[in-house]
Amino acid sequence: MDEIHVIGGNCLKGSITVQGSKNTVLPIMAASLLQREICVLRGCPRILDVCYMEEILHILGVVTWWKGHDLYLDCSKVCGREIASEYTGRMRCSVILLGALLGRNQRGVIGYPGGCVIGKRPIDLHLYALKSLGAIISEKNGKIQADCKKLKGQEINFPDRSVGATEQALLAAVLAEGETVLRNCAREPEITWLCRFLQKMGARIFHEKEGCIRVQGVTSLYGTEMLIPADRIVTGTYLCAAAASRGSVTVENAPEGEMEAFLEVYRKMGGQYEWKSGKLIANGAGIQFSVPFLETEAYPGFPTDLQSPLLAVLTTVPGISRIRENIFENRFKICSELTKMGAHIEVRGSEVKICGSRLKGCRLRAEELRGGAALVIAALAADGESVIEGVPFIRRGYEDICRDLRYLQAEIYMEDILSV
Repeated sequence: MDEIHVIGGNCLKGSITVQGSKNTVLPIMAASLLQREICVLRGCPRILDVCYMEEILHILGVVTWWKGHDLYLDCSKVCGREIASEYTGRMRCSVILLGALLGRNQRGVIGYPGGCVIGKRPIDLHLYALKSLGAIISEKNGKIQADCKKLKGQEINFPDRSVGATEQALLAAVLAEGETVLRNCAREPEITWLCRFLQKMGARIFHEKEGCIRVQGVTSLYGTEMLIPADRIVTGTYLCAAAASRGSVTVENAPEGEMEAFLEVYRKMGGQYEWKSGKLIANGAGIQFSVPFLETEAYPGFPTDLQSPLLAVLTTVPGISRIRENIFENRFKICSELTKMGAHIEVRGSEVKICGSRLKGCRLRAEELRGGAALVIAALAADGESVIEGVPFIRRGYEDICRDLRYLQAEIYMEDILSV
């Protein structure tokens, strides 16, 4: 079992190149099933969730290999249709494989999806989209089975915006017969990147207007390659780490145009930033202002995945800040851990009140991905040493958070306690 050790108090500074986007690459890996050649994903992050998805693709018959950070996916001999719950239970996004399996093999059987326990996260909109396109869905013995003779294009109006359900519908629609129109789609950048990848494979996808996507079905797709964009959530995490220590960071490959909501809050807290020649240069030395009220929203609003990292920063800022979580009801799981460090936090339902205070290092435990990263951020700002357990949660989305933060002069290292 691994632990992360952090000696707090250092003012972070330096330059960093951020890994490829987790939320972009996973649906793209699923999309590769829709063609029968080889796809190459360049700049692919080597994180646990990518490893989990790679294992699932192996079960279905995909042959994969790596060259550095380039992942090759040979889908020429895929014939599998079923994925056991021991694999799908590891990650939430495994559910989108249903649409890809239907498009390729007219059947998909998966165990219920898992992932971080941060809320109910129902899959009803996923199944609604597949049923609308002609799939027959049955649920029994802890499995979801989807069958179809031929998916047919349809107009789908999502009652709520959902990233996963939008991705599911896109994967099912590109090989469906006729035209599909998706309304009230999610607008996250990951949707745009998935559409670009599918288009590079030969799909006919058109953005009609914000929240509306039209798909003209084709009979087949072909292999392609794509550079995975930088991860906007990891970028925000490292900006929060520098902010908590009142340091500065230059992100060499920051995803410009995808972080406005976060950077606006960063500026209001007293941080300064500028874009220069494709680089994001952020200085958190002047961060001193609380956030009277902030709520998470679907893109382009403030992202729920950066709520916990920001909360960790706010525990170090004088005054009272308030956050309302509108996406996942269990995003405040880290609050009890932060209070061990001396943070003054009060949780009431979907809202949290934070009174800035001095943090002290202690032993902590991560219970989900972004909350785990937030504990690292808090430890960087705390007096003394902190030890963080539950490292596999963090590895699901961060390739090597200790290595990256050491580039910024953090005093942080990983220890395998079984070898001691």
